[in-house]
Amino acid sequence: MTTSSNTQTNIPSVLQRIIATKREEVIAAKKEQSLALLQEKAATDTHPRRGFANALRETAMKESGIGIIAEIKKASPSKGIINHNFSPALFAKQYEQAGATCLSILTDRDYFQGDDTYLLQASNEASLPVLRKDFMIDVYQIYQSYLLGADCILLIMACLNDAQVAELHALSIELGMDVLIEIHTQEELERALKLPRSVHNIYGINNRDLNTFQVDLQNTLKLKSFLVDALTGDGDTHKPLVVTESGIHSSDDVRLMLDNGIEHFLIGEHFMKTDHPGQALQSLLASIPAGA
Repeated sequence: MTTSSNTQTNIPSVLQRIIATKREEVIAAKKEQSLALLQEKAATDTHPRRGFANALRETAMKESGIGIIAEIKKASPSKGIINHNFSPALFAKQYEQAGATCLSILTDRDYFQGDDTYLLQASNEASLPVLRKDFMIDVYQIYQSYLLGADCILLIMACLNDAQVAELHALSIELGMDVLIEIHTQEELERALKLPRSVHNIYGINNRDLNTFQVDLQNTLKLKSFLVDALTGDGDTHKPLVVTESGIHSSDDVRLMLDNGIEHFLIGEHFMKTDHPGQALQSLLASIPAGA
């Protein structure tokens, strides 16, 4: 399997800078530890995956019926430092106790002040399935993610061409990880639908415009219907998993999504800007009546 690192030229400039930095990171990492060595380690790694996609599917059986992917994120390019009392292990435990379904851990260093160790700390403290949220551009990172114990990886359609995303998607599933396929536009949705159907697929609709960083919750509502129509009745044995990402700040936002058939949410900033992210999650869930 070959590695890929050339990305599209029409992606937003901020994203272009991030991807350029990510290429340099991958090159440096390969000098310290070769791809062949990672592949050898992966071949003997028997660490079981915790079923990220299945955990989301099972939320329908819970009292709230809502699947929350609670994010652990120290900073962002647009906001700077979000949480000044950052503690991945503590927050992971808080989220689990508050009723989160899964965790999302930012591991990008330069732009989000993340680190691979944050994923390890969170995984060791909580039993919830974990998404490694980073900018995947090379198969090297997929093997890295697997060896870190990630249960799910993120593939951002805006970062990858069709050949790249197909390669990374196939390898992730081969290794037993689930895949959160992130889209923001109709064109990205159509490209995402070219990927093989799989129970490992989760479709994330990002409400944040990567060109302007403006957030519009209508983006999920607009794209969700196209996505579900395309996937329903096309041989899939499972209802497609659709996650709304970015801009969920209140119970009204959650109810808007629930009223439109969206049951899964990736929420980070709303929780992380508080001193007690777990309490913020608990308060949000408590404000939404069961079966709402």
